[in-house]
Amino acid sequence: MNDAFRSAEPSVAEGAPFRIPFDHEAAVTQLARCLEHVFLEAGRRDVAIVCVGTDRSTGDAFGPIIGTRLQSAVLPARVRVFGTLDEPVHAVNLASTLDDLRRNPLRHPFILAIDACLGRFDHVGHLIVEKGPLRPGAGVKKSLPEFGDYTLTGVVNVCGFMEYFVLQNTRLGVVMRMTDVVVRALLESLQRVELRRSIVESSQPARSSHAHRNL
Repeated sequence: MNDAFRSAEPSVAEGAPFRIPFDHEAAVTQLARCLEHVFLEAGRRDVAIVCVGTDRSTGDAFGPIIGTRLQSAVLPARVRVFGTLDEPVHAVNLASTLDDLRRNPLRHPFILAIDACLGRFDHVGHLIVEKGPLRPGAGVKKSLPEFGDYTLTGVVNVCGFMEYFVLQNTRLGVVMRMTDVVVRALLESLQRVELRRSIVESSQPARSSHAHRNL
């Protein structure tokens, strides 16, 4: 496999996209490291993972499948998931979902937006993490609200011709394998970040009491 993917993840916070094929031998590990950098940037903010898409199209089900699997997993208390197969976030309800999210008790949430996209033939199967907002619907010529601190997109098929038809005729097996990598990487990265937070928080009282003893 291409070793160019091996050291890409730290640069994502500096604005350079992270990209890796889902079938790369180290895809989960590399993507998890990249997402760890992303979630560490959230600091003490609550995290909202918004999975855009619909269950009516195999290609566009990339986001809702991830959301469904995340909702059935054990997540940190400060993490909320929006967009599942049963309650998808799509073109019709995206604006209202974002309004609900802003009114949610989440404290100024840090948003990771997840969506499927179309791309070049040689990029199909790539998972991409970028700093900045998601521009949903761009691949199918729709104008929808931009949102998110970071985006995670999966290139599920080729672009350039009959995009709706292409999305609806994307191989479900490929989408499922891509979502498996993403879910595993998300859970691994969130677990690492929470472990770091717990270590830091547990060490603070000890440092404080030590400082008092030295006064």
